[in-house]
Amino acid sequence: MAFALLRRRHRVTGREAMPLPPGSGSLECVVLDPVRLPLPRAEVSVRDAEGREVVRGQTDPNGRFATTVRPGAYGLSITSDGYQPVRRDCLAADGVRTTVDSVAMDLAPQPSLPTPGAWRIDPDHSAVRFVARHIGLAAVHGRFNQFEGTLMVGERMEDSRLEVAIDTASIDTNVRQRDDHLRSADFLDVAAYPSMYFASERFVHRGGSRWSVQGALNLHGVSRSVALDTRYLGLGTGIAGETRAACSATAELHREDFTLDWRTMLSRGIAVVGATIRVELDIQAVPEG
Repeated sequence: MAFALLRRRHRVTGREAMPLPPGSGSLECVVLDPVRLPLPRAEVSVRDAEGREVVRGQTDPNGRFATTVRPGAYGLSITSDGYQPVRRDCLAADGVRTTVDSVAMDLAPQPSLPTPGAWRIDPDHSAVRFVARHIGLAAVHGRFNQFEGTLMVGERMEDSRLEVAIDTASIDTNVRQRDDHLRSADFLDVAAYPSMYFASERFVHRGGSRWSVQGALNLHGVSRSVALDTRYLGLGTGIAGETRAACSATAELHREDFTLDWRTMLSRGIAVVGATIRVELDIQAVPEG
């Protein structure tokens, strides 16, 4: 079993490093990206000779990971979004700080991209969800049941365009009274703003299956820049033989950016959901026509 997980780099300032606990050794490594720069927040799993995970942690801002373990043989499994997994075998000796050779991560191969042309979001196999805090307490989970959208895939994926329209009246948190209140002029004001729109002409590849889809969200009569942290899941075939492209995406919205003033609403006794809302998307698209 592990005694401790150390995520900070050892500081050498004329003093010796802290002694190891009795009957333990340490394993330390540095994880680098393909251009040999430190890779922070890489996931590191340490497993013993029987394959049991004894430590799990992340690299620090300098790409370093260190842990204390009982003496023995171990395997380090290192993963990070957009990179190919790496495994290293090592030995931990009693009272010894073992430094594993630097681990250089390679970019993961990119999944096959959709063919250029118009793709239609399939609402029957897609979901637009959100999570918010209810006056700072329990999380409120909801979704929009009615939406449509088109993805125009360019010859280069970076030149693609996306347009999505969401019916604001279709909000659904599974509580009728709350949903009616969210539709009212106090919040979404669906009578004045029956739809919200997202449009993007900027697709930025972040490596492997990760993309940033950057555009403008028009909500409640206000337009703000929003970036969707997107994971492209690849192509597949539906039950009717149709080609499907799939992705998941997340974004964080702040209500006051769209003139939905949380403090004013509280002062009026309106406590519906918190000021920060996390949007979660699961999308499938099929070729138009």
